[in-house]
Amino acid sequence: MPPLEISFVRLTEVPLELLVAHMSDPRTAEHMPLLKGSWTIEDAAAFVAAKEACWQRDGLGHWAILEGGRYVGWGGFQKEGEEWDFGLVLVPDAFGLGAKITQKALSFARSDARIPFITFLLPPSRKHLGALGRMGAELVGEIEYDGAVFRKFRLEMNLRDQR
Repeated sequence: MPPLEISFVRLTEVPLELLVAHMSDPRTAEHMPLLKGSWTIEDAAAFVAAKEACWQRDGLGHWAILEGGRYVGWGGFQKEGEEWDFGLVLVPDAFGLGAKITQKALSFARSDARIPFITFLLPPSRKHLGALGRMGAELVGEIEYDGAVFRKFRLEMNLRDQR
């Protein structure tokens, strides 16, 4: 079996219809407490515009993620105050690619001097958190964001260079 070819491209490079289908899938919404209902083309366009604004403001943001040229989700780094938060939202048939995609994104973060550490916000519905521990991420505590509770983890980038 050939190795997976994971690539990160700007969200503007994928059809809005793919984002609508992805974010309207109930399996996607299962671990996204802030996602309310199905998306429209207008929702997808507003989402892409908001993520592009992050790129303009911070020089970094969320990507569309492709595997062998096929859209499998979106994710990346978004600045929240002084912290860089990493998020990853995969289409249901690509859930198994999360570790591989995260490792590629972490490799990117390690090479970017602007990112001394990253945070992860996970809803309490996420029960399988062993991968975060194996990476060295530590639980900071619980926070409330836009009315929903999340567990916040922190991963130091400078400590990850040896692994």
